Parts: sequence; structure tokens; C-alpha cells
Amino acid sequence: MANGQWYPPEWPDRIRALAAGTLVPAQPRRAATVMLLRDAEGAPGGAADVEGVEVHMLRRRTSMAFAAGAYAYPGGSVDPRDDDLRVRWAGPSRAQWAARLGVPDKDAQAIVCAAVRETFEEAGVLLAGPTPDTVVDDTTGADWVADRQALIGRDLSFAAFLERRGLVLRSDLLGAWARWITPEFEPRRYDTWFFVAALPAGQRTSDDSTEADRTVWIRPERAASAYDRGELMMMPPTIATLRTLAAYGSVDGALAGSTERDLTPVLARARLEDGELVLSWPGHDEFTKHIPDGQAPTDGPNPQTGGTR
Repeated sequence: MANGQWYPPEWPDRIRALAAGTLVPAQPRRAATVMLLRDAEGAPGGAADVEGVEVHMLRRRTSMAFAAGAYAYPGGSVDPRDDDLRVRWAGPSRAQWAARLGVPDKDAQAIVCAAVRETFEEAGVLLAGPTPDTVVDDTTGADWVADRQALIGRDLSFAAFLERRGLVLRSDLLGAWARWITPEFEPRRYDTWFFVAALPAGQRTSDDSTEADRTVWIRPERAASAYDRGELMMMPPTIATLRTLAAYGSVDGALAGSTERDLTPVLARARLEDGELVLSWPGHDEFTKHIPDGQAPTDGPNPQTGGTR
């Protein structure tokens, strides 16, 4: 049975064009995505002593140009204004984040800011508070919805939003988890940092994302099993991070574990070997594809339906 690996049918032709020198790789855009976590029912904080976490996931609309129908986390590209030094900031300094992410200070702020902003835009969850040691406990209501829409439409910068609300970005509520770069043969490329964060007390996720037609809270191991059965479609970074999350028995454990996570970027490699196109992601053998040269793949997910071809 085919699993749920997202695999567009045009990839083989694009890989061949890249190898032939007729395809110029697009420059990847900086992006950030956040794995929002909560302790599962019966886990620490629940009624029974059962370990585990749940992660918030969205199914991308089938009309999306990139990864249509795939399950993913809230996230998106860096806004050019995310590096505005007027962003009100709490937690580790920009320099500390730069050292952790392996980028200049200004880029580190933009990436962290994008993570917090996109989580609010897509999930309605805001990692910010009135003071450096508090966090807002309710982001529902017409005024919050209006602010989300203004941010999504880029009519409002995140710096202006925080200032108007009297809030500071809580960078200490994030833990850096992984970094993946879209393959060179993809027309839309992203250099994406993955973060973990706990769902703040009092807040709840919204199901009205403009980019998703379904949202779920699900245990990582359950989502991974559904992927293995071909029931849920995901991109390699998503299923890879899900598998690593499954090892943690609580949100606190996952947040503590984030400090040790390797942020070496993962970038797919394609090569021609013995008459086959071989597509691989270093360190992640499960995603390797062998495609007879001159043919398209005969199995794998259909990006328009979320099922198998």
C-alpha cells in the first residue's frame, strides 16, 4: 500500500531539467511554521496518568498552488516587515536566537516574528502578552478577527499590531525544532524553520484559516499511522517532525527537548543512477524515491485529492 507522501507528478521532468541545466533553481523564501502542542487527554494535566501530546494540524485547501490537500502546521513566509526593530520583544535576545538558528540577528528576528505572526493568522493563537511573563488568554471576538484579517491582508504590520495592543512577542514560548529547504527543482521554494510551542492557557485554536479546509488536534503517532496507511497526505518535513514528536510524553518534555534539536538544514538530492532517477532526503531514508528514467512515478499521493493514484 502506498503511503501518504506528497509527490507531484511533474517532479521527474523538473529533476531531469535541473540535471540538464535547463532549470534554474528558484531562490528559497524564508519561512517559519509552528507545531502547536497540548497534553493529550489523560496526559499530564489530564484526568489519567497516560503520557502523550497532541499537535494542531491543518489540511491545505485543494485550490492551493503548493501542497494542495496535504496536512501541515500553521506557518508561512517571512513578511518584509518582520525584521522591524519596533517589534516589541521578550525572551531570548535576537543575538541568542541568531546563534540558535545560525543566521544574522536581523534574520533571526524576522523568522521568530513570522512564526508567531503566522500562528496567529492561521490558528488564532497568539504567543504574546502584556508583559514579558504573561500571555493573552483570549483571542476571540470581532476585534481580534479584524486584526487577523488585517495582518493576513498585509494592511497591518505585526509591529504595529503589537504596539496598538500593548503586547510583547514572547519568543521564550518557542523552541526551535528543525530546518528544511524545499528541493531545488520545485518552482516555489522555502527555507523553513520548524518550532514547537504550547497552546497558551485560555486560548483555543480557530478553524477559519483561509488556507485550510479542515483542522484537527491529533496525537503524532496516530497521524503518522494514518500517513503510513495512505489516509493522510503530508510533505516529508511534516511526517518527519511528527515522528520525532511522538517520542515525547508531555508538552514540557518536548519544549525541553527542543534545545537539543539539530537544525542542520535538510535539502533533497536528486541523481541519475543505473537508469533511474533517485530522489532522497539526507538522513531520512523513508522518503527515497526510485523512478525509471523517462517515466513518471506510478504510485504515491495525488496532490489534488489527498489519496493515491
